[in-house]
Amino acid sequence: MNPVDISIESLNLVTLAPMLIPIVGALFILIIDMIKGGLDRSLYVMLSLLFLFMDFAALLNASDIFTQSGTMMGVFDVMLIDGLAILSQFIIVGASILFIPLVLTNKRFHESSYPEFFALFLFMIGGFQFMVATDNLILIFVGLETASLALYTLIAMHNRDRSFEAAVKYFTMGALAAGFYSFGSMILYALTGSVEINQIAQVLEADNYANIGFVLIGVVFLLASFGFKLSLLPFHTWAPDIYEGSSAPMAGYMSIVPKIAAFVVSMRLFEFLIHSDIVWLEVILYIIVVVTMTMANIWALVQTDVKRMLAYSSISHAGFVMAAILIATTQANSALFLYWILFSFTNLGSFAMLWISREKNLPPGQSSDQSYEKFSGLVKTSPVAASIMALFMLSLAGLPPFALFWGKMYMISSAITGGYTVLALIMALNSAIAGYYYLKLIVYMFMKEPSVAHQANVNIGNITLSLKTIIGIAAVGTIFAFLAINPILEFVTSFVYNSGY
Repeated sequence: MNPVDISIESLNLVTLAPMLIPIVGALFILIIDMIKGGLDRSLYVMLSLLFLFMDFAALLNASDIFTQSGTMMGVFDVMLIDGLAILSQFIIVGASILFIPLVLTNKRFHESSYPEFFALFLFMIGGFQFMVATDNLILIFVGLETASLALYTLIAMHNRDRSFEAAVKYFTMGALAAGFYSFGSMILYALTGSVEINQIAQVLEADNYANIGFVLIGVVFLLASFGFKLSLLPFHTWAPDIYEGSSAPMAGYMSIVPKIAAFVVSMRLFEFLIHSDIVWLEVILYIIVVVTMTMANIWALVQTDVKRMLAYSSISHAGFVMAAILIATTQANSALFLYWILFSFTNLGSFAMLWISREKNLPPGQSSDQSYEKFSGLVKTSPVAASIMALFMLSLAGLPPFALFWGKMYMISSAITGGYTVLALIMALNSAIAGYYYLKLIVYMFMKEPSVAHQANVNIGNITLSLKTIIGIAAVGTIFAFLAINPILEFVTSFVYNSGY
């Protein structure tokens, strides 16, 4: 096609619209700040929400088109809108909509007084959306680095000693992961002459994997790269320190949005190899899944800080969900999205509850901001807060009828159906182990006396309306998820199946 023959219709710009909206929003916020600085942060919150809702509306439009026409390619076939892209973007934008109002809580979220905070946040969302809405290795890398660079800065803006340390650690690990990704992509390009995942799969299959040794090296590099992003063992070491150094809402957000983007890219990269019966990849993934779940749970058992416990808990959940990519069936892939939707409500609510009790200056004798002792006897000082926190812990533990119980059950069921019975037993055992450290916090809140030296400053009645609203939405979603499991599952499965996964 000659350049003069290119028409707007042929570019299919509807595939690009959801990503452009947050980027335009970020630029708009920066321009407003250049013209008139010093405006109240509530304006930037409203603008961010406006662009996020516009983004959500664009996704609804794209999902309608996908339902009618199937998978769409656009912008010289580098953009890809299929079921995986739409579902993951719904999670990314939905979690972002829940996160943004948390910055209105109080002065403790001081980084939100800078307009750059909101601009970087929208750039980050756009980057994650580019990651999931393409099968082009170059564009995935661009989206990955756009989101990561914005996220490093957002962590550092929390402006505490641990925040700077966390940002530097995350940047260092992220740079290493980017290097691994580049090497892996380079090897696959050298073998196939393409940077499109779909074409790479076709070329490798046509050659009957003649260069299997080089494929192994390339895939190991890519697996290591996304192992960092998903905090899978042995690439998890950064996660607890980063979560501890970040604000609690940002830590909760990091446990949800970056990981769903990495899961989708991993699904595109690795499942075609699983379907081609590449045994060594199955063995590697099997080991990573089991070791990540088990070791993260063991480390969570011995934590004395609730935020670090939730950090290791998030690592364990990531390992649990990574099993879907190993199983590589439509049911398993649907279970991945169902699990992460339910996990989003529960985990974001858990970290929001930690945010209520955050203290800038630690009292004498208190070594961490969120120690278990801090929550001792919380039911006597703030029964509503204790009950809501207990609700989130019970859900994370996978107890019925709360949200994550259904996600865990469907994931384990997909493992059994896919022929991974032993893996299903290991997943069930790890869920039982995890119940101990979740129930440990409940014991502290309900069965111990309040500690004067470690008294939590938690009172639901004193927090802002925005934080009450977000916690309320998370709690309602956690309690009443069972009423919507079948509709959500049907919705998710239809998108995954129609995408060929």
